Amino acid sequence: MFNALYFKTFITLVETGSFTRTALKLEMTQPGVSQHVRKLEVYFGLELLARKGKRFDLTEAGRQVYDYALRLFADHEQFRHALEQDLLEGGECRMASIEVLGVLFYPFTLGFLKNHPRLRLHLRFADNAEAIQDLLARKIDLALVSEVQRHPELEYVKYIQEPLIVVVPADFQGGSLQELMGLGFIDHQQGQEQASKLLKANFPDEYRGTRQLAQRSYVNRVHLVLDAVARGLGFSVVPRSVWEASTWQQQTREWRLEQEACWTIYRVHHKQQTLPERYLLLLDEYLAWRQGTEPR
Repeated sequence: MFNALYFKTFITLVETGSFTRTALKLEMTQPGVSQHVRKLEVYFGLELLARKGKRFDLTEAGRQVYDYALRLFADHEQFRHALEQDLLEGGECRMASIEVLGVLFYPFTLGFLKNHPRLRLHLRFADNAEAIQDLLARKIDLALVSEVQRHPELEYVKYIQEPLIVVVPADFQGGSLQELMGLGFIDHQQGQEQASKLLKANFPDEYRGTRQLAQRSYVNRVHLVLDAVARGLGFSVVPRSVWEASTWQQQTREWRLEQEACWTIYRVHHKQQTLPERYLLLLDEYLAWRQGTEPR
């Protein structure tokens, strides 16, 4: 019967040259060491040791079995290491992300893929409800969302806090909420909610809710709202990453406010599923990049 433990015992015996030292090193009895050697001899049908009292020499078969055993364990370690690396840096990441995060997260993942050639990425932009549906249907393993929808099968973990900013045309000189509102509002899927969160924090007495937001335009792709702002059609409120990823930074600017408000992004997966390390590596490196820190 093939048993890797027998080969390990045989290697140790050859390298120590002693049944006693082998037994001590492997925490076995001397009869146990002898038994492992006999098992190998029965398996190969050949004598491996030429015994001379308490000493022994290797037979020709013994030398070949020793060489084979060394190759066997070397190949095993190489395979184990390769498997660990493949699980960490290879395989597929099946994910969904809300667009608010994804407009900057996706370009980052392209660089990540460049540095991890064995990794494959399947990333879908989806709203919160669609991402959760895909997760429950096992179409993906991980979702990045901004809303917590309680479900007994899912686990939510706070992932990143995205600062919200007001983006105005580059030539806008207004300094009051009233002047800002006079521009008109460029809305997106979560625009009113994000605008209310940020404006309420900075103008608690003046801002009275979404009825003050005179919608000039609406588009369900958040990265496109800045095109309208760049053309002078109004202002918008978006996570800073959306503005940083845009091509309209020269035609727009951040209208700075004193009080910060953030948009929380959660990572969510099945409670009974342990995420492969490659997912955590990707998420940790993105988080470190956004925060300007070293990956954990």
